[in-house]
Amino acid sequence: MAGNSFGNIFKLTTFGESHGPAIGGILDGCPSGIELDVDKIQHDLDRRKPGQSSIVTQRKEADKINFLSGIFEGKTTGTPISFAIYNTNQKSNDYSHIKDSYRPSHADLVYDKKYGHRDYRGGGRSSARETASRVVAGAIAKQFLNSIKFNAYVKSVGAIELNKPYHELNFDNIESNPVRCPDNEIAFKMETYIKKVKKEGNTIGGVIRCVIQNVPIGLGEPVFDKLHAQLGKAMLSINAVKGFEYGSGFSGTKLKGSQHNDLFKTDGTTKTNLSGGIQGGISNGMDIYFDVAFKPVATIMQNQETINKKGDKVTMEGKGRHDPCVVPRAVPIVEAMAAITIADFVLLNRTIKL
Repeated sequence: MAGNSFGNIFKLTTFGESHGPAIGGILDGCPSGIELDVDKIQHDLDRRKPGQSSIVTQRKEADKINFLSGIFEGKTTGTPISFAIYNTNQKSNDYSHIKDSYRPSHADLVYDKKYGHRDYRGGGRSSARETASRVVAGAIAKQFLNSIKFNAYVKSVGAIELNKPYHELNFDNIESNPVRCPDNEIAFKMETYIKKVKKEGNTIGGVIRCVIQNVPIGLGEPVFDKLHAQLGKAMLSINAVKGFEYGSGFSGTKLKGSQHNDLFKTDGTTKTNLSGGIQGGISNGMDIYFDVAFKPVATIMQNQETINKKGDKVTMEGKGRHDPCVVPRAVPIVEAMAAITIADFVLLNRTIKL
């Protein structure tokens, strides 16, 4: 299996399966001398971990980070940082019923066709549990980029949407509720709806908005490695993501150029920011903001018609512990992938000028 690494200089390679002994990663290219606050790294893992509220999967995992190399006396050494997160609460028997059958809208069939063999326990390598390793690398990137601020929050769940502009929101409220929506009134509606969908044995999707502030001018390469292209790749690599939109996005197609252009002020900033902080693939110093769309979780607690390895039609019973809505737990994952992407471009910029 190829494609287990992300980044060019600040490069993360992840390993492990959902129901194996451990998941983890190797982070290469992290500069030396960075004082790491391990508690902050663990905090981001705790934001992602299962079992944290009634609206997420009830798999109980401590997700305790174990660093194996690359850190000495609390500082990065410049050598590869390796780490492991041990799985402690697997219930592999929950998946015995899909050993020879394919779950609708999962990777089961394509894994079997591509590799000829698959780990059916929780999806194996295709499980969203792999994203815990990304959160670790992202938390390290945030500490390397301590002047740049990353804030993601749940913008919508199903048709329930927070329509306020992000600059009118208090990001300190994001962690005040289990949905991770900074507007508590909207968050309550989202939580109530998720619980209703869960009771029906169903799932629902949603949208996460991410805002990156204090970004320096000049990150991104103007042809194939545009900053927004790499951010899009980062977000689309996350499980269940179906769409990425930055700046004015699709709504910008409804405007005329005279309405859409971001006019300059004398200090080089712009009066508006429909560009989303990126022009010509390069950061312009304004806030970068984008939306990430997540589909409903594919495993539902209802019977569904599917096929088995022989191509026979069978009825599959929904079992196991799964999120009725993935977006609350995906907030720190979006932040992490954004931080890894920005860290990579910051280091790349150090190679182009004396």
